[in-house]
Amino acid sequence: MKRKILGGTGISVSEYALGAMMFSSWGDPDPVNGVRVIHQALDAGINFVDTADIYGDGESERIVGQALRGRRDDVVVATKFHGSMGPDPNHGGNSRRWITRAVEDSLRRLAMDHIDLYQVHRPDPNTDIDETLSACSDLVRSGKVRAIGTSAFAAEEIVEAQWVAQQRGHVRFRSEQPAYSILARSIEADVLPTARRYGMGVLTWGPLGAGWLSDKEIRPGVGRARLEADRFDTSTPAIAAKQVAVGELKKVAADAGLPLAHLAVAFVLTHPAVTSVLIGPRTPEQLADLLAGAGTVLDEDTLDRIDEIVPPGTDLFPMDRRFVPAALADKKARRRQGG
Repeated sequence: MKRKILGGTGISVSEYALGAMMFSSWGDPDPVNGVRVIHQALDAGINFVDTADIYGDGESERIVGQALRGRRDDVVVATKFHGSMGPDPNHGGNSRRWITRAVEDSLRRLAMDHIDLYQVHRPDPNTDIDETLSACSDLVRSGKVRAIGTSAFAAEEIVEAQWVAQQRGHVRFRSEQPAYSILARSIEADVLPTARRYGMGVLTWGPLGAGWLSDKEIRPGVGRARLEADRFDTSTPAIAAKQVAVGELKKVAADAGLPLAHLAVAFVLTHPAVTSVLIGPRTPEQLADLLAGAGTVLDEDTLDRIDEIVPPGTDLFPMDRRFVPAALADKKARRRQGG
């Protein structure tokens, strides 16, 4: 498994990272199965495991912690805060009040004394970025956290955070975790160049496009298509266009002698800004299938054909980025009040 340095931190991470979201009630909450998959990944050379407090309300962190007993020193562990962890509105977000509690809760569930990469899971329009950076910097200086990063930040939010860190003497964000796949390429226009300009590592997720690029038949009402039916409704023009694109991509993969999933993951790693790609298997079989594609390199002809099907910087279905900025989600932010 190839290694890269994460955002100038000196921390060496595998180019495949194991996403642990599925090791919870969001996938399979059985800790025996989760531990088995994590150990399989480590034995294959993956040294980077990513989770979040919100995954299964802490279940994923507990399973990760159980799996890494006796192996902690050999693994780079990343987790996240922001998502609501209870009915109290203060039990979530990016405030100092919540961060100082959230990190202790995560450390307890992980059964660890430090977190290698602590990430802001989403931007918080209600909290000044100076407040968030200040709290995160204190965690780094206390030794509870080694480095900090972001997830789903827009390019302008990355720039603002870097500027604030410089001006206020805070520890700066060293990584960004965006959604990225052949079907969702808009970050190529702004987020990836911006992260690269600031020397940030990039840990991408969703390389299989919620299953569209997994080689598996998508059946209405089954699996992800049942849980997120709106993302698989082919009567929607954008999703119909995605279905057509996937058909063309299958031909490209076949001509390259590759499974579609291997083509999809290799495509993400082709971008020079990407440090690691998160894979999120639920079973040992799914992990083995993805690991079989490690080291795949796409030639120029194959990449050119992909560009013809899904042009650079294009999202065929905008919601594939999985995050709608507050300025768009709340109509009050777009409409002058009071006439």
